[in-house]
This record gives sequence, C-alpha cells and structure tokens, in this order.
Amino acid sequence: MPQVPQTLDALAVRTWCGLALEALGRAREEIDAINVYPVADGDTGTNLYLTVESAAAAVEAVFAGYETVAEAGGDRPASDRPASDGTFTDSTFTDGYESAVVTGDEGAAAVSHDAAPLGAGTRRPTLADAVQAMAHGALIGARGNSGTILAQLLRGMAQVLATDSETAHTDGQGLRLALRRAADSARQAVAHPVEGTVLTVASAAADAATGAEGDCGVVARAAYEGARAALLATPGQLAVLERAGVVDAGGRGLVAVLAALVQTFTGEAPGALMVPAEAHARVHESVTHVTGVGDVDTDGCSAGRSDAHPDGCSDVCVDGAPEGSGPAFEVIYLLEAEDAAVARLRDRLDGFGDSLVVVGGDGLWNVHVHVDDAGAAVEAGIEAGRPYRIRITHFGLGDVHTGGTAGRPPRERAQRAVVAVVPGEGLAGLYTEAGATVVLARPGEPPASGELVEAVRRAHAREVVLLPNDADLRHTAAAAAEQARAEGVRAALIPTRSAVQGIAALAVHEPERRFDEDVVAMTSAAGATRYAEVAVAERQSWTMAGICQAGDVLGLIDGDVAVIGSDLTATAETVLDRMLAAGGEMVTLVVGDDAPDAVAAHLEARVRESYLAVDTVVYRGGRQGALLLIGVE
Repeated sequence: MPQVPQTLDALAVRTWCGLALEALGRAREEIDAINVYPVADGDTGTNLYLTVESAAAAVEAVFAGYETVAEAGGDRPASDRPASDGTFTDSTFTDGYESAVVTGDEGAAAVSHDAAPLGAGTRRPTLADAVQAMAHGALIGARGNSGTILAQLLRGMAQVLATDSETAHTDGQGLRLALRRAADSARQAVAHPVEGTVLTVASAAADAATGAEGDCGVVARAAYEGARAALLATPGQLAVLERAGVVDAGGRGLVAVLAALVQTFTGEAPGALMVPAEAHARVHESVTHVTGVGDVDTDGCSAGRSDAHPDGCSDVCVDGAPEGSGPAFEVIYLLEAEDAAVARLRDRLDGFGDSLVVVGGDGLWNVHVHVDDAGAAVEAGIEAGRPYRIRITHFGLGDVHTGGTAGRPPRERAQRAVVAVVPGEGLAGLYTEAGATVVLARPGEPPASGELVEAVRRAHAREVVLLPNDADLRHTAAAAAEQARAEGVRAALIPTRSAVQGIAALAVHEPERRFDEDVVAMTSAAGATRYAEVAVAERQSWTMAGICQAGDVLGLIDGDVAVIGSDLTATAETVLDRMLAAGGEMVTLVVGDDAPDAVAAHLEARVRESYLAVDTVVYRGGRQGALLLIGVE
C-alpha cells in the first residue's frame, strides 16, 4: 500500500483536494440526477465539482509558487505574507482567482513567509498556506447553493487549521475541531437552515468525529460513517426527498468529499455509496410533483417564506400544491465589504427572496440568493461594498422553481455544435450569432475544464468541436473533450490560439459535412490565420523585442512580443505591416472597449491604401483584455 500522511500538513491538503475532485467527477451525474428541487435543473453535482476544482487549483498554485521561489532562490514579498491574525493583506487576494495563481517573477499568492523546509534548497507551503488557499479558491469559485455552502465548510476548517500553533492542529484532535467549526459556520451562513439537507449531514459528520479517538485516519472515517448514516436518513426528514425516492443531493456530495478525506489518510477509499435503485426511475417522475414556493432548498436553505415544520417540510411541501411561483432569478456575486455592511446586506436580501447564503469573511464574501428583482439584489451589493463576478441566471419557464410544466419531453439532440471560449462580450455575441455555444473568459479569469464540459452539455449535440482560442487553455479544453467523449459525445479539439483564429474556423464550419471533413476544414482555416494583439505593459520586463517599461504599448505576433512602442495607433500599424509583409487576403480587427475608435478607422485606411485586394472586417470585442486583436488570413 502506498505511503499515506499520518498528520495534517500541506501535502495532505493537496492530496485531499485532488481525491475529492476525482470523487465528485465520478459522482457528478448521480448527484445531478437526484437534484430535483427547488430548481429541477440537476446541477448540484456540477456545482460541487466546479467549486472543488477552484479550491484544488488554488492549492496547486501555492505549491507552484514555492517551486518558483525556490528555483529563483528568493522569498515572498512582505506584502504577500499573512498578517498576525492569519489573514492576508489586500495585495494577496484583491481580485479573485487570478490573484491566486503564479504571476511572473512574484511567485504565487497565498504563500506565507514561514515555509516548511523540504530539503536543501527546496521549500514547501505550510499547512496554513494550503488550507487558506483551499478555502479562498472554494470561496471565489463557488457555484450555486451547494458550492457556496461547501466553500463555507472549507473556510470553517481553515479557521482552525491555520492558527499559529500549527502542531496542535495536525493530529486527530485538530481534525475533530476543524470539522466541528466547519459544520457550525456553514449553518450560520444559511439564512434559514433546514434539517434533512447538507447541513444535517455536516453536523452528523462533526458529531461522529467528536466521539472518535485516534489519528486523522480514524477521525476521518468516523466523520464519513456519521455523514453516510445521516445522508441515508434524509428522506425521512424531508417529505419531498421521500416522494422522489432520493437522498439529499448536497449531502451526497459532502459524503463524497469526506470519502476522499478517508482515502487521504488511510490509502483506501470507502465502499461506493449508491443511490437506491428506485431513485433514478423516480427522479424524472418526481419533477412534476416537486414545485417551488414552499419547497425546501436541497442545499440547506428554506425556499419558502413560511416557517418550516419540525420535520423540515413546509405546508406547501407536504401537500405538493404550491400557491404561487418561486423567484425567477439566481444572483451570485463576490463582494468586497466590511462585516457590518454584510450584516445589513443579509437582512435586506432576506426580504427580497429565498435560498440566501452569504459566506466568507476578512473583507471578501460570496453572495447567493434567488430573487424576482435581480437588479435590486445587485444594487444592494453595491451599497454594501464592491460586487464583482456577477452572475445572473434566469430560471426558464419550464423550471419547477417557477411553476412551469416540467413534464414536457426533452429536446432533440443537435447533430453538431461548436463550443468556443471567447474573451469579451462583443465576441461572445458574434460567436453566438454564428451558432456557437460560448464560454466567456473575462480578463484574468480563465475558465476551468468543468465550465467547458457544461457548455458541451448545453450545446446538446452528438458531435462537438471545441475552440479554446487561447494557447494556455489547450490542456483545459483537452480535458473537457475527454470528459465529453466519456459521456458519449464525439468531440474534436482544434487548438486555436486566438479568437481571430476561432472566427476563421467558424466561418468555414458546415454542419452538413462529415464530421472529419468539417474538423479538417476548420483546422486548416485556423492554421492559415496569423494572429496578433496590441496591449499595454503592466510592468518592466524582458521581451523578444527588448526591455519594455510599464505603460509601453506592446505588439505581440503569434504570441511573442515583436514591437514595443509608445503610441497605440503607430504600434498597431507596425504590427499590421509586418503581418501583411508575408501576404494576406483578409484582415480581421477586434477592437476592445478601451481602444480609441480612431484606431480601427486608421488601420482600415492603411490596408485600403497600401494593400490591394485585401479586405478588412471590424468587430467590437467588449472587455476582452487586449486593446486590439488582429487576424490575417
């Protein structure tokens, strides 16, 4: 049996995150299938997976940062060290996930100054580094009620494990305390806790761990067994679950995460926990009976405004006959705000709708609520602080939550679809008009593989072509393609490195052609398109074209800096001339919101006057990161 950690340390946290991600990946479809209310969109398993994926990525970034620092023989800047209270300074996690990855020569955020020595010349993160990164990654990547509550569970554990006296919290006793804090903090984060949900499962895990004596493996197994027993009892606590013949979906996901914790410390995974055989047969039938206004949220939130019964089910939930419809929108955003402002925000949002969960602390929060007035929910966040990464989802007319008809037959699969990652809202609209399913990648926020997989599922096609439109996303897209194939979808990845290459590929896409022929044609069109971008340097750096200073205008051709200038228009013209020196028939310009309108007009005139028989097309890219994208076919 391979060697496994006997105490909690950074490597144990890293292993747990990886195993939890694998476990949720295997159980995702099962968990999605039993997620029948309050919105019958079957996404709890997916939301949990994406949340843990973000947590795992943040932990990996910490380890990568130490490797980078060790290779350079340096140390962390003082501004990125944790404060005496265990929190991080503003420069560490100022703008979400992008700040938790390795950035240039500065290493990775969330890496503390006091690193544990691994050997001569090598350093590794401390337990505090790892758990704080895990909790932060989960917080900023949390999806839905389930992911938001899981993020708070991980944060509760981190609050115990990241204290100064690390030795006292690396054994079974430390794990017991962490699980207790996790369950308590998650319950406090939910506006209207209900039994028979993930909150019940978390409390049962903490209770069972409290009575366990031994090392981390013994405590983890006790927590798992307690959670498993509580999960199997959830149908008896919620009539909605009992009618559907399923256990709580969020609780099922937590059991998978705890099973990964057992495997981390023992090297052996607990036996598979299967949903009762009748559950899958009854899930779709139950959707027509489980409706919105008085139902209890599967992830621990009361979805009705009426008080819950002691058995966890409201009056409407008992008789299955709702008097009205639930809120029409799900609103989620990250929020930078003070504790007092967040307390006022909780009270205000609680009056707007239901399924309210607010998690986080130390100035950064994740807010989740279901409301009818999405604008009011966002405005409340603006009054409290600075909301960003705002996601608003409209529950469709057919959703159970809004009282629509859920018994209609599923829509037919399309034969072929294109899924593309695009860097701005303008390009997203262009790609959508061309028939593609779009994943929006905002500056500094690369999508995870799970988001691409979800886009493939939304496309609902037998065959899918993936366009990552970024060299750094090739492996992410490859993982998504592999997952799609595992789900029975024929998938092909075209390694486009820029959105302009994706435009060229999409222009020759013909769904009526044989799949292989279509992929070849799209690949050829993308490969025949040279790409460039014009951006502003953020710091001094060595480049292929020499040393640039902060504020210089950079012209990158095929991914490498080729021109350094001081004027945007002049630099863009030089880049375009170099690209057309080798010939070309079509120039594509994608102009970002921060670029002057005159740039596109100047470049169009340049092509018209100096390059005969070369056509130019201009698109507005929106907030795409680069000031200008250029493609030459």
